[in-house]
Amino acid sequence: MKSRTLTKFAKYVSLGILGMLGLSFYILADTFFIANRLGPDGLAALNLAIPIYSFISGLGLMLGIGGATKYAILTARQEGEKANNYFNNTLFMGFLISVVLIFIGIFGSANLSRLLGADKSTFQMTNIYLKTILLFTPVFILNNIMLAFVRNDGAPRLSMLAMLTGSFSNIILDYIFMYPLNMGMFGAAFATGLAPIISLAVLSSHFRKKRNRFYISKFRPEINVFSAICSLGMSSLITELSSGIVLIIFNLLILNLTGNLGVAAYGIVANLALVATAVFVGIGQGIQPLASRDFGKGRLEELKKTLQYAIVLSILIAVFFNLIAFAFTDKLVSIFNSEDNLKLAGLAGKGLRLYFTGFIFAGLNIVITAYLSAIQRAGQAFFISIGRGFIAIIPLALILSYLFAMEGVWLSFPAAEVTTAMISAYYLIQLDRREVRVTGEVFN
Repeated sequence: MKSRTLTKFAKYVSLGILGMLGLSFYILADTFFIANRLGPDGLAALNLAIPIYSFISGLGLMLGIGGATKYAILTARQEGEKANNYFNNTLFMGFLISVVLIFIGIFGSANLSRLLGADKSTFQMTNIYLKTILLFTPVFILNNIMLAFVRNDGAPRLSMLAMLTGSFSNIILDYIFMYPLNMGMFGAAFATGLAPIISLAVLSSHFRKKRNRFYISKFRPEINVFSAICSLGMSSLITELSSGIVLIIFNLLILNLTGNLGVAAYGIVANLALVATAVFVGIGQGIQPLASRDFGKGRLEELKKTLQYAIVLSILIAVFFNLIAFAFTDKLVSIFNSEDNLKLAGLAGKGLRLYFTGFIFAGLNIVITAYLSAIQRAGQAFFISIGRGFIAIIPLALILSYLFAMEGVWLSFPAAEVTTAMISAYYLIQLDRREVRVTGEVFN
């Protein structure tokens, strides 16, 4: 059983990591091309707009993971009709959210840009990026929904392939739109908006080949179904939303401390951190269908093994990321510093080393949150997510930046993750001690 569990774990997690790395390249590609084409002001403008992208992505992940988690559990229990009902309700919720965000994109992007801290040098670029991204909300959300459902429908390879194809398409389109066509910030945003459309085209083969067990059908919107989807997926939204909130808070603090150059430095650190975060989210997404399936069928021993493997892997990867951040600091920063600005390099280099120390604990928090959501411990998962995203990091950022200036800003991330990791450890200990009821049987 151990070897079988490890094999499934390796398959799903490796595909999850590759897929999430693909998604992270959406923004990383924008960052690279904007930094080299538009300079520090363009990089600062992008960093001001990124929180909204994180919010859109978080909404899609909330719906996709929440709906797909319930779908996997019900499918494991042979309740196909109920499972499909969750798919249709998830799509409907995605449609409603998209309408609202499109409206904001058309009428509110300028005010939103100012609210995020855009000044005379960054306003136009920030506004263009925000408006474009918001208008593409439907495809971002639909893509995240379909990725999760296809993954939980027994096709993790196709889900991974779709994410990678969309990501690499974004990189190619970024180059074409920003260099030969000289479309500036709009070109970067437009390329990012087209990427999920290409991803959806790849996912469509799941339906063309008639491998899908979920499908569009007549349904009745149900409040209790909406509630279940949101509760199970809320931790994913909070994870993404917290990234956006942290970006906003950090941007405003840094603007007061070092101006647009400091925001540009944080943009470099944040985007490299985005790749690291994507790996841990990939582990979480990889174990989610396994944990939900084992939970639905009452296979508690396999459930525990999956969690153990995920924790060990997250620690090993975090150590590796820290070694890379310390050994190749200057080279990593130089990728996004086309003008060889020494002050920018100094700020970003110090920030990278300090910030990345937090990933040993951040990885654990992300993985444990995903696991708790997968076994319907939505409340605990939510508390961990909101703890690391709001309760801990915001006051720590304010206090530490006041005491230590920029060093305090960088250190607030690892400090928040250490604090939250204590809560995560407590929940795991409590879960291990408590009797767990699964599919009508009681396991100790």
